[in-house]
Amino acid sequence: MATTSEPGLSETRIHEVLSNDRRRMAIEFLQDGDLTLRELSERIAEAETGESPPPRNIRQSAYVSLQQTHIPKLVELDIVDYDEESKVVSLAEAADITVYMEVVPEGELSWSEYYAALAALGLVLMIAVVVEVPVISAVGAPVLSSVVFAVLGGSALYQRWSQEN
Repeated sequence: MATTSEPGLSETRIHEVLSNDRRRMAIEFLQDGDLTLRELSERIAEAETGESPPPRNIRQSAYVSLQQTHIPKLVELDIVDYDEESKVVSLAEAADITVYMEVVPEGELSWSEYYAALAALGLVLMIAVVVEVPVISAVGAPVLSSVVFAVLGGSALYQRWSQEN
């Protein structure tokens, strides 16, 4: 296993690694556990085509690109370990790249934007109570703040659950 000359990866290097779909998918699939190179290439080919089993030429393309390009690059950067004899690929223990893996589809909110919006909503509701906006001030600050905190807590639990699953 090759090592880098600097401790850890720079953010630029991490984004360079994650800019390739096959490398990103390889890291995602390896989070569930070790896979042989063939199993990994089949999962990637299936994800790319949406077909199960994927076409042979796509499986072969994924296998060759993983073997010749992507796995060596990930090994060089200490993100994965690869046993050439058994052809087993696993995430390296030192790899802390998963924090950069949240992919937010275009037009959707990231979790940080969601939490910021929730905090802004809570602030607007509290200001509405202070300036005595009729319907909102009738509900009262304790009830409104309890609802905002309940939604905040429920959202955090859901985010944690969805990341584990």
